[in-house]
Amino acid sequence: MLNDYIARHSTPPDPYLHRLFRATNLHLLRPRMASGPVQGQLLRMLMQLARPRTVVEIGTYSGYSALAMASGMEAGATVHTFEVNDEQEAFTRPWLEGAPYAAKVEMYVGNVFELLPPMGLSIDVAYIDANKREYVEYYDLLLPFMHPGSLLLADNTLWDGHVVDPAYDRDAQTVAIRRFNDHVAADPRVEQVILAERDGLTLVRVK
Repeated sequence: MLNDYIARHSTPPDPYLHRLFRATNLHLLRPRMASGPVQGQLLRMLMQLARPRTVVEIGTYSGYSALAMASGMEAGATVHTFEVNDEQEAFTRPWLEGAPYAAKVEMYVGNVFELLPPMGLSIDVAYIDANKREYVEYYDLLLPFMHPGSLLLADNTLWDGHVVDPAYDRDAQTVAIRRFNDHVAADPRVEQVILAERDGLTLVRVK
């Protein structure tokens, strides 16, 4: 299969990320939510290229994407990752704290709309992978804290191809992803491209 070919010809994750991905699949519901090795390598390389000091992630889940990004970041840089589901913390926090790059990750449990604004961060990179129905609201929350050249990434923006399938016109999450894609495409402050990687990954650059 094509996905297997892509995986075999992409740099594999380091041993710690490999163990985390395996544990995610063994112990968590909906393990497909984790970014996985190929997308994790893409995130790592994007961090190596962008060299951000401050990254904000909305939607921690098992911590795979946060750690993949942290593995490609320089000393002194930080991923601030926000997770609304407090039941997820018992699994995720030990994996974050046990990582070789744990010093680069800070996890916050709660409502990002309440937690993020008082922090006053200047965001170099943002990564959205949380409640699909709130993607537009996450985007509008993040943009004021970003600057020219900042990069915003949004996962699942093709939504298994449902974004172009009329059969899903009444599906709330599909409608929300379409609304997000339209919202970004109409925003003159940014330029963007959707990559057909996994379930769709949108790269947005602030002009």
